[in-house]
Amino acid sequence: MSTTPASILVIDDEPDLCTLYELTLLRQGYRVETAASVAQALEQLANQGFDLVITDMRLPDGLGLQILQQLRQQQRPERCIVMTAYGSAENAVEALRAGAFDYLTKPVDLKQFRTVVASALADAQSSSSGSNNNSAPTSASAPRTAPSAGANPANAANAASAAEPPAMQALVGSSPAMQQLKQQIAKVARSMAPVLIYGESGTGKELVARALHASSARASGPLVAVNCGAIPEALLEAEFFGARKGSYTGASQDRPGFFQAARGGSLFLDEIGELPLSMQSKLLRAIQERSVRPLGATQEEAVDVRILSATHRNLGQDVQDGRFRQDLYYRLNVIELAIAPLRQRLEDLPQLCQALLERIAQEAGQPAKPLSPAALAQLAQQALPGNVRELENLLHRAVALSDEQAALLDLPEPSNSPSSSATPTASVPSTVTAPQMHAWVAQHAQALWQAQLQTQPDRHSAAAAWGLTEQRLAYHLQLLALQRPAEANAQPD
Repeated sequence: MSTTPASILVIDDEPDLCTLYELTLLRQGYRVETAASVAQALEQLANQGFDLVITDMRLPDGLGLQILQQLRQQQRPERCIVMTAYGSAENAVEALRAGAFDYLTKPVDLKQFRTVVASALADAQSSSSGSNNNSAPTSASAPRTAPSAGANPANAANAASAAEPPAMQALVGSSPAMQQLKQQIAKVARSMAPVLIYGESGTGKELVARALHASSARASGPLVAVNCGAIPEALLEAEFFGARKGSYTGASQDRPGFFQAARGGSLFLDEIGELPLSMQSKLLRAIQERSVRPLGATQEEAVDVRILSATHRNLGQDVQDGRFRQDLYYRLNVIELAIAPLRQRLEDLPQLCQALLERIAQEAGQPAKPLSPAALAQLAQQALPGNVRELENLLHRAVALSDEQAALLDLPEPSNSPSSSATPTASVPSTVTAPQMHAWVAQHAQALWQAQLQTQPDRHSAAAAWGLTEQRLAYHLQLLALQRPAEANAQPD
């Protein structure tokens, strides 16, 4: 069964270049139409559809961006590649922000030209084939109903996440902030534009980068993750761009760098703000020219990678303070994704705790225990400046110090760490998230407690059934204000 070749519209006012692009694409088996101006291009687009549009930035009667904007306004499916003159970084960034799939710098390298065209067409094909299979995201703003006694608090959220693409399931949570982040990832994954991921320490920036890569047309290629702050400055150039045999003492053979290892995939530069200024200029050239020169080599080699970067720093302020290059900042910050800290999405806490406890139990080869409602309420009142990473450490400690006979997991006594000594509620922003979280936990605990009282009418029997001491049970009840009226005036144990 023969397949219809992809159709491409090439727009350039220079006849020689237009012919060169046309012949190159015809040799690849594509159907090609050409135009020499914005008016001619819009006329052809009005008469027929294309799989891909390749346009020069500057045309006799306008800019290629006008064609791109017209495609977006009409919500047309064509991918668009913009060609810009050498050194016009601002134009390239503007084109990517306007929705271009990718850009090429003149004079165009034909090998790179063919690679980018193939990537754009593959992305268009994957989007069209997957559009009918994508289901609408589950609403995160719907009110939660109180779970029944003994019910798992994260079952509903897990059921919703099971319908998500696999790449998104590692991003645990169904809060509005997480739903918005997932929608942004699905949207920006389609293009080749660089993405800068902002987030505090421990929020999961690398997980977002992995979701971006897995949701893109480059998912079959490698994802190379690099911690820019962990590499000694003297080794940065060799690590990033590779090295030739004999280029330095101990270089006994050619060694590829991060750019070569990520060819055909994505390069994730974590903590990009820690990169020294001397290396920033070299990285800028590699991103702009899409070629690198290995240490000890005389010729540059083309590399086809998508750049993803992340930082917890305010790079805009670093630019003003002279610690980060402005031109590199604009190259990296074409698309910005911000990850909300855990304190701003506390409604995700039950689901996060369950996922982390299941993973911890699996690694230890033990059955997973659920957190007690009181422990969940304690976590909701803590500042957790280390976000999910700190939460995971707390749960690791709780599992390690837990009573093997206890049915529920409690948190260990607070340590003298900076996060535990701070006033918890003062660190939480002035939103209704924390009260809503505490009310939900209290409601769940009340249901469990009432169910327990039906079979164990006294505190001693109830504590034994829960696997707790009477003193510990009394502490939980006092924390959640769940003491029975008859016990309200009783002396604590």
